Amino acid sequence: MSQPLSLKLPPLSLYIHIPWCVQKCPYCDFNSHGQKGQVLPESEYVSHLLDDLTEDAKLVGDRAIHSIFIGGGTPSLFSAQAIQTLLDGVKKRVNLLVDAEITMEANPGTVESQRFADYVKAGITRISIGVQSFQPEKLAALGRIHDENQALNAVKLAKNIDLNSFNLDLMHGLPKQSLEDAMFDLNSAITQQPPHLSWYQLTIEPNTQFHSKPPKLPEDELLWDIQERGDELLKQAGFEQYEISAYSQVGQQCQHNLNYWRFGDYLGIGCGAHGKITIPNKNQIVRTVKVKHPKGYMDLTRSYMSDKKVVPSEDLPFEFFMNRFRLLEPCPKSDYSDFTGLAMDDSTKKNLQIALNRGLLVESADEWRVTQLGRRYLNTLLEMMV
Repeated sequence: MSQPLSLKLPPLSLYIHIPWCVQKCPYCDFNSHGQKGQVLPESEYVSHLLDDLTEDAKLVGDRAIHSIFIGGGTPSLFSAQAIQTLLDGVKKRVNLLVDAEITMEANPGTVESQRFADYVKAGITRISIGVQSFQPEKLAALGRIHDENQALNAVKLAKNIDLNSFNLDLMHGLPKQSLEDAMFDLNSAITQQPPHLSWYQLTIEPNTQFHSKPPKLPEDELLWDIQERGDELLKQAGFEQYEISAYSQVGQQCQHNLNYWRFGDYLGIGCGAHGKITIPNKNQIVRTVKVKHPKGYMDLTRSYMSDKKVVPSEDLPFEFFMNRFRLLEPCPKSDYSDFTGLAMDDSTKKNLQIALNRGLLVESADEWRVTQLGRRYLNTLLEMMV
């Protein structure tokens, strides 16, 4: 058993969940709910979000919030006025830094020029556009509501408004995808010169349509060819990989995601949102989960909190390394004790040594770093940390 040390406070972020989308995609395991023609309860939901934040703010006092991420669902279904009301309310309830990164996810099928510009006026500094593919047959297979022209138009809009940055979400390993298909999509994205690209492999998750009716996906050998060729293509285009599925131009990393993978803290408000909060004076790390379904979340007779628990000390080593080892940057060894509040125990030392011996990690006196082999076999590396 690891011996407790004094916990240090990591940076703090805020995640806001807006659960509605036009229709649920067959691969999606996020907490999202198809709109089905209903009028969205914008003002009611924003009011609940702010009441939820009022309660959560008690957990963090005047700690500075460095970033906000508004995810979903499809947050761009909400009007700019709703987002303005939301962000104005956030600033009244927590200590949001003036230069905080504020990201919102957007679907190419739900945006037009004035709407994008109004989001920026409301306070959005970064938009993440869910493109997924630039090929009609692949978009149809994924159940996306947009086409390739709408995707290109959304990118054009993002480039022409006063954003600090924007991201394109792109998937590979799609049904019936060839190496040439995957490189076409990646080249199409690179041609648009986004500051940031999230390029990740489609996985079949439980409780999705694809899980009940699995499509035929590329074989492992082809998946690795796609990954290797894609990594090289992105490198040649000036993108630096900083996380397993995240690539950016110099200085354009997503600060919200970096804080998450560095085992930082985050408040989570909205349907099904998760939070992680460090409480040094109790030497505790607390995880929170909010009520999942919109109807239950907006029920005034219920608490927004669905679950709140202290992370057991025996779970902290795995949770820490599960996050940190997704990043390509070195992990300072001091972060382990600073942000888990634990001294390194014999079991964790043994697990790390096995990973070092197998070439999945390298170390210096002060840092660990995941090797290229470790990145390829990341799941194996993480399983060693249990």
